[in-house]
Amino acid sequence: MRPLRSIGYGGLAAVAGLLAACAPAPLVQGVGLSSYDAMAPSDGLITKSRLKVRKEQVLAAKTVKIVPTSFPSTIAPKLTHQQRELVANAVNRGLCVSLSDRFKLVRLDEPADLTVRASVTQATETDEVAAGISAAASIGMNFVDMAVPVPTPRIPIGMGNLSMEAEATNPLGEQEASMLWARGANAFFNSPRASKASDVYELADAFGEDFGELLVKGVSPFGKSGIDLPSWQKINSAMGLPPKHAECERYGRYPGLAGVVGSQLGLPPEWTDSGARQSAR
Repeated sequence: MRPLRSIGYGGLAAVAGLLAACAPAPLVQGVGLSSYDAMAPSDGLITKSRLKVRKEQVLAAKTVKIVPTSFPSTIAPKLTHQQRELVANAVNRGLCVSLSDRFKLVRLDEPADLTVRASVTQATETDEVAAGISAAASIGMNFVDMAVPVPTPRIPIGMGNLSMEAEATNPLGEQEASMLWARGANAFFNSPRASKASDVYELADAFGEDFGELLVKGVSPFGKSGIDLPSWQKINSAMGLPPKHAECERYGRYPGLAGVVGSQLGLPPEWTDSGARQSAR
Protein backbone atom coordinates (compact mmCIF):
# COMPACT_ATOMS: atom_id res chain seq x y z
CA MET A 1 0.00 0.00 0.00
CA ARG A 2 1.55 3.30 -1.12
CA PRO A 3 0.66 5.38 1.97
CA LEU A 4 2.88 3.19 4.15
CA ARG A 5 5.99 4.45 2.35
CA SER A 6 5.46 7.98 3.64
CA ILE A 7 4.82 7.01 7.26
CA GLY A 8 7.65 7.69 9.70
CA TYR A 9 9.15 5.02 11.89
CA GLY A 10 7.26 6.41 14.89
CA GLY A 11 3.98 5.61 13.20
CA LEU A 12 4.89 2.16 12.00
CA ALA A 13 4.31 0.56 15.40
CA ALA A 14 0.78 1.92 15.51
CA VAL A 15 0.16 0.89 11.93
CA ALA A 16 1.48 -2.60 12.60
CA GLY A 17 -1.18 -3.06 15.25
CA LEU A 18 -3.88 -1.94 12.86
CA LEU A 19 -2.71 -4.29 10.12
CA ALA A 20 -4.12 -7.10 12.22
CA ALA A 21 -7.54 -5.51 11.67
CA CYS A 22 -7.72 -6.58 8.03
CA ALA A 23 -10.35 -8.65 6.31
CA PRO A 24 -8.77 -12.02 5.46
CA ALA A 25 -8.28 -12.31 1.71
CA PRO A 26 -7.87 -15.75 0.12
CA LEU A 27 -5.72 -16.04 -2.99
CA VAL A 28 -8.22 -17.68 -5.35
CA GLN A 29 -7.21 -19.08 -8.72
CA GLY A 30 -9.84 -18.93 -11.43
CA VAL A 31 -9.97 -20.40 -14.92
CA GLY A 32 -9.50 -17.27 -17.02
CA LEU A 33 -5.73 -17.27 -17.60
CA SER A 34 -4.08 -19.05 -20.50
CA SER A 35 -1.47 -20.47 -18.11
CA TYR A 36 -0.84 -20.68 -14.37
CA ASP A 37 2.65 -22.15 -14.70
CA ALA A 38 5.78 -20.70 -13.06
CA MET A 39 3.94 -18.14 -10.94
CA ALA A 40 5.96 -17.36 -7.81
CA PRO A 41 4.83 -15.85 -4.48
CA SER A 42 5.42 -12.09 -4.23
CA ASP A 43 3.50 -10.80 -1.23
CA GLY A 44 3.30 -7.22 -0.06
CA LEU A 45 2.68 -5.95 3.45
CA ILE A 46 -1.10 -6.31 3.12
CA THR A 47 -1.37 -8.03 -0.28
CA LYS A 48 -1.07 -11.68 -1.25
CA SER A 49 0.24 -12.33 -4.73
CA ARG A 50 1.66 -14.89 -7.12
CA LEU A 51 3.05 -13.59 -10.37
CA LYS A 52 5.17 -14.17 -13.41
CA VAL A 53 6.69 -11.62 -15.78
CA ARG A 54 8.99 -11.90 -18.80
CA LYS A 55 10.72 -8.61 -18.12
CA GLU A 56 12.57 -8.15 -21.41
CA GLN A 57 9.51 -8.84 -23.53
CA VAL A 58 7.22 -6.68 -21.38
CA LEU A 59 9.59 -3.71 -21.39
CA ALA A 60 9.91 -3.96 -25.17
CA ALA A 61 6.14 -3.50 -25.59
CA LYS A 62 4.87 -0.01 -26.45
CA THR A 63 1.12 -0.41 -26.96
CA VAL A 64 -1.53 -2.14 -24.88
CA LYS A 65 -5.27 -2.72 -24.95
CA ILE A 66 -7.61 -3.74 -22.12
CA VAL A 67 -10.33 -6.37 -22.42
CA PRO A 68 -13.24 -5.41 -20.10
CA THR A 69 -12.85 -7.01 -16.68
CA SER A 70 -15.03 -10.02 -15.92
CA PHE A 71 -17.03 -10.07 -12.65
CA PRO A 72 -19.22 -13.23 -12.68
CA SER A 73 -22.67 -12.91 -11.10
CA THR A 74 -21.97 -16.02 -9.00
CA ILE A 75 -19.32 -14.09 -7.04
CA ALA A 76 -20.57 -11.79 -4.25
CA PRO A 77 -24.22 -12.41 -5.28
CA LYS A 78 -25.56 -9.74 -2.89
CA LEU A 79 -24.09 -7.01 -5.06
CA THR A 80 -26.43 -5.40 -7.56
CA HIS A 81 -25.75 -5.35 -11.28
CA GLN A 82 -24.89 -1.64 -11.01
CA GLN A 83 -22.40 -2.28 -8.19
CA ARG A 84 -20.82 -5.16 -10.10
CA GLU A 85 -20.36 -2.93 -13.17
CA LEU A 86 -18.89 -0.16 -11.01
CA VAL A 87 -16.31 -2.51 -9.48
CA ALA A 88 -15.30 -4.01 -12.85
CA ASN A 89 -14.98 -0.52 -14.29
CA ALA A 90 -12.80 0.52 -11.34
CA VAL A 91 -10.39 -2.27 -12.34
CA ASN A 92 -10.41 -1.13 -15.98
CA ARG A 93 -9.85 2.52 -15.07
CA GLY A 94 -7.10 1.72 -12.58
CA LEU A 95 -5.36 -0.40 -15.21
CA CYS A 96 -5.70 2.25 -17.90
CA VAL A 97 -4.34 5.09 -15.80
CA SER A 98 -1.49 3.00 -14.38
CA LEU A 99 -0.48 1.63 -17.79
CA SER A 100 -0.47 5.18 -19.18
CA ASP A 101 2.77 5.83 -17.32
CA ARG A 102 4.61 4.06 -20.15
CA PHE A 103 2.26 2.56 -22.71
CA LYS A 104 0.06 3.98 -25.42
CA LEU A 105 -3.48 2.72 -24.81
CA VAL A 106 -5.33 1.61 -27.95
CA ARG A 107 -8.86 0.46 -28.74
CA LEU A 108 -9.86 -3.19 -28.64
CA ASP A 109 -10.20 -3.31 -32.43
CA GLU A 110 -6.63 -2.07 -32.94
CA PRO A 111 -3.43 -4.15 -32.87
CA ALA A 112 -1.36 -3.93 -29.68
CA ASP A 113 1.88 -5.36 -28.34
CA LEU A 114 0.06 -6.54 -25.21
CA THR A 115 -3.55 -7.45 -24.45
CA VAL A 116 -4.62 -7.32 -20.79
CA ARG A 117 -7.42 -9.48 -19.35
CA ALA A 118 -8.54 -9.44 -15.72
CA SER A 119 -11.22 -11.31 -13.77
CA VAL A 120 -12.65 -11.20 -10.27
CA THR A 121 -12.21 -14.64 -8.70
CA GLN A 122 -13.58 -13.97 -5.20
CA ALA A 123 -15.17 -11.06 -3.35
CA THR A 124 -16.82 -10.42 0.00
CA GLU A 125 -19.37 -7.65 0.46
CA THR A 126 -19.03 -4.89 3.06
CA ASP A 127 -21.33 -4.87 6.09
CA GLU A 128 -23.24 -1.62 5.49
CA VAL A 129 -24.33 -1.22 9.13
CA ALA A 130 -20.81 -1.53 10.57
CA ALA A 131 -19.44 0.76 7.85
CA GLY A 132 -22.13 3.35 8.54
CA ILE A 133 -21.37 3.36 12.27
CA SER A 134 -17.66 3.74 11.55
CA ALA A 135 -18.32 6.60 9.13
CA ALA A 136 -20.50 8.39 11.70
CA ALA A 137 -17.81 7.97 14.37
CA SER A 138 -15.16 9.35 12.03
CA ILE A 139 -17.28 12.40 11.20
CA GLY A 140 -17.90 12.95 14.91
CA MET A 141 -14.16 13.02 15.62
CA ASN A 142 -13.81 15.97 13.26
CA PHE A 143 -15.78 18.08 15.71
CA VAL A 144 -13.57 17.19 18.67
CA ASP A 145 -11.09 19.95 19.54
CA MET A 146 -7.65 18.32 19.50
CA ALA A 147 -4.21 19.82 19.02
CA VAL A 148 -3.12 16.87 16.88
CA PRO A 149 -5.46 15.20 14.38
CA VAL A 150 -6.16 11.61 15.36
CA PRO A 151 -7.12 9.12 12.63
CA THR A 152 -10.21 7.12 13.52
CA PRO A 153 -9.92 3.45 12.56
CA ARG A 154 -13.12 1.87 11.34
CA ILE A 155 -14.78 -0.98 13.19
CA PRO A 156 -12.95 -4.12 12.00
CA ILE A 157 -16.19 -6.01 11.42
CA GLY A 158 -17.78 -6.89 8.11
CA MET A 159 -14.96 -5.53 5.95
CA GLY A 160 -14.81 -6.68 2.35
CA ASN A 161 -12.04 -8.39 0.43
CA LEU A 162 -11.19 -9.01 -3.21
CA SER A 163 -9.29 -11.63 -5.18
CA MET A 164 -8.29 -11.05 -8.81
CA GLU A 165 -6.34 -12.67 -11.62
CA ALA A 166 -4.94 -11.06 -14.76
CA GLU A 167 -2.57 -11.68 -17.63
CA ALA A 168 -0.95 -9.83 -20.51
CA THR A 169 -0.50 -11.69 -23.79
CA ASN A 170 1.36 -10.84 -26.97
CA PRO A 171 -0.22 -10.80 -30.47
CA LEU A 172 0.42 -14.55 -30.77
CA GLY A 173 -1.56 -15.19 -27.58
CA GLU A 174 1.54 -16.07 -25.56
CA GLN A 175 1.50 -15.02 -21.92
CA GLU A 176 4.09 -12.36 -21.06
CA ALA A 177 2.91 -11.61 -17.51
CA SER A 178 0.34 -12.96 -15.05
CA MET A 179 -0.79 -12.29 -11.51
CA LEU A 180 -3.02 -13.75 -8.82
CA TRP A 181 -3.85 -11.02 -6.29
CA ALA A 182 -5.78 -10.79 -3.02
CA ARG A 183 -6.27 -8.03 -0.48
CA GLY A 184 -8.72 -7.36 2.33
CA ALA A 185 -9.98 -3.99 3.49
CA ASN A 186 -7.94 -2.43 6.29
CA ALA A 187 -9.37 -0.65 9.33
CA PHE A 188 -6.93 2.22 8.88
CA PHE A 189 -6.58 2.76 5.13
CA ASN A 190 -9.96 1.87 3.59
CA SER A 191 -12.79 4.33 4.16
CA PRO A 192 -16.03 2.98 5.63
CA ARG A 193 -18.88 3.71 3.21
CA ALA A 194 -22.53 2.67 3.45
CA SER A 195 -22.49 0.28 0.52
CA LYS A 196 -21.98 -3.47 0.11
CA ALA A 197 -19.62 -2.65 -2.77
CA SER A 198 -17.50 -0.01 -1.02
CA ASP A 199 -14.47 -2.12 -0.07
CA VAL A 200 -14.26 -4.15 -3.27
CA TYR A 201 -14.62 -0.88 -5.21
CA GLU A 202 -11.54 0.59 -3.52
CA LEU A 203 -9.61 -2.67 -3.76
CA ALA A 204 -10.44 -3.00 -7.47
CA ASP A 205 -8.64 0.26 -8.21
CA ALA A 206 -5.67 -0.89 -6.10
CA PHE A 207 -5.42 -4.09 -8.13
CA GLY A 208 -5.50 -2.12 -11.38
CA GLU A 209 -2.62 0.00 -10.15
CA ASP A 210 -0.58 -3.03 -9.03
CA PHE A 211 -0.96 -5.03 -12.23
CA GLY A 212 -0.36 -1.91 -14.28
CA GLU A 213 2.87 -1.27 -12.41
CA LEU A 214 3.99 -4.86 -13.05
CA LEU A 215 3.76 -4.19 -16.79
CA VAL A 216 5.16 -0.66 -16.68
CA LYS A 217 8.29 -1.66 -14.76
CA GLY A 218 8.59 -5.37 -15.53
CA VAL A 219 9.10 -6.25 -11.86
CA SER A 220 6.89 -7.03 -8.87
CA PRO A 221 5.14 -3.96 -7.42
CA PHE A 222 5.52 -5.40 -3.91
CA GLY A 223 8.34 -5.48 -1.39
CA LYS A 224 9.90 -2.17 -2.42
CA SER A 225 11.37 0.36 -0.01
CA GLY A 226 11.43 4.13 -0.13
CA ILE A 227 8.92 6.66 -1.42
CA ASP A 228 7.24 5.94 -4.74
CA LEU A 229 5.79 9.23 -5.95
CA PRO A 230 2.90 9.08 -8.46
CA SER A 231 3.37 10.52 -11.93
CA TRP A 232 1.72 13.80 -12.89
CA GLN A 233 -0.68 12.00 -15.18
CA LYS A 234 -1.84 9.83 -12.27
CA ILE A 235 -2.29 12.89 -10.05
CA ASN A 236 -4.29 14.68 -12.74
CA SER A 237 -6.47 11.62 -13.31
CA ALA A 238 -7.11 11.22 -9.57
CA MET A 239 -8.32 14.82 -9.51
CA GLY A 240 -10.90 14.04 -12.15
CA LEU A 241 -9.01 15.77 -14.98
CA PRO A 242 -8.77 14.30 -18.51
CA PRO A 243 -6.58 11.17 -18.69
CA LYS A 244 -3.33 11.05 -20.63
CA HIS A 245 -4.80 8.81 -23.34
CA ALA A 246 -8.25 9.30 -24.86
CA GLU A 247 -8.91 5.54 -24.64
CA CYS A 248 -9.08 5.83 -20.85
CA GLU A 249 -12.11 8.14 -21.20
CA ARG A 250 -14.24 5.07 -21.99
CA TYR A 251 -13.96 4.10 -18.30
CA GLY A 252 -15.06 7.51 -17.05
CA ARG A 253 -13.02 9.86 -14.92
CA TYR A 254 -12.19 9.50 -11.25
CA PRO A 255 -14.73 11.33 -9.06
CA GLY A 256 -12.04 13.77 -7.89
CA LEU A 257 -13.13 16.11 -5.10
CA ALA A 258 -16.65 14.66 -5.06
CA GLY A 259 -15.15 11.25 -4.42
CA VAL A 260 -12.95 12.52 -1.60
CA VAL A 261 -15.85 14.29 0.11
CA GLY A 262 -18.14 11.31 -0.42
CA SER A 263 -15.56 9.00 1.11
CA GLN A 264 -15.18 11.25 4.15
CA LEU A 265 -18.94 11.33 4.63
CA GLY A 266 -19.33 7.59 4.16
CA LEU A 267 -21.45 7.94 1.00
CA PRO A 268 -21.78 4.92 -1.31
CA PRO A 269 -19.39 5.02 -4.28
CA GLU A 270 -22.46 4.55 -6.50
CA TRP A 271 -23.42 8.13 -5.57
CA THR A 272 -20.12 9.76 -6.50
CA ASP A 273 -18.72 7.65 -9.36
CA SER A 274 -20.65 7.77 -12.64
CA GLY A 275 -18.76 4.71 -13.90
CA ALA A 276 -18.03 3.94 -17.54
CA ARG A 277 -19.21 6.22 -20.30
CA GLN A 278 -22.58 5.10 -21.64
CA SER A 279 -21.28 4.82 -25.18
CA ALA A 280 -18.50 2.44 -24.00
CA ARG A 281 -20.75 -0.10 -22.26
